[in-house]
Amino acid sequence: MKYLILIRHAKSSRENFTADFERDLTEKGIINSIKISNSSIDYVDSNSCIWSSPAKRAFETAKIIVGNWKIDVNLIQQKNALYTFNLNELEKIVKSCPNECNNLILFGHNDAITDFVNKFGDLFIENVPTSGFVSIFFNTNSWNSIDKGKINKILFPRDL
Repeated sequence: MKYLILIRHAKSSRENFTADFERDLTEKGIINSIKISNSSIDYVDSNSCIWSSPAKRAFETAKIIVGNWKIDVNLIQQKNALYTFNLNELEKIVKSCPNECNNLILFGHNDAITDFVNKFGDLFIENVPTSGFVSIFFNTNSWNSIDKGKINKILFPRDL
């Protein structure tokens, strides 16, 4: 059994003409990350592999949430390939996860996250919002062979 948690980065600022990769989180984004971390802790295995896009807004979201789960933030691995908005690229990186890792937590970007959830999950979600959390179980022993999974939990800030 493989267990995947997808978390979209928190709300970020588009002010100050900052490059996309360097955008900071807004205060609302920080607050929503804390809300999500508090509500999702029961769905997280502390032995998970934790991967984040290296974009500032994604990595900062990862550090806030993982830290609030009381997991060492130094365990977060930045993966350049996660700086993608494309379903096919996100699928490739998920399927590249070593099979020794049964639980994978990814911090990334839309549209890739929403598209991934709709391709591999059993429920349609129109849009995974910023700070959105979706977990999916896959009945397989190999990341490379994931197919339709079962969505276990959906947490969106607006619902908390």
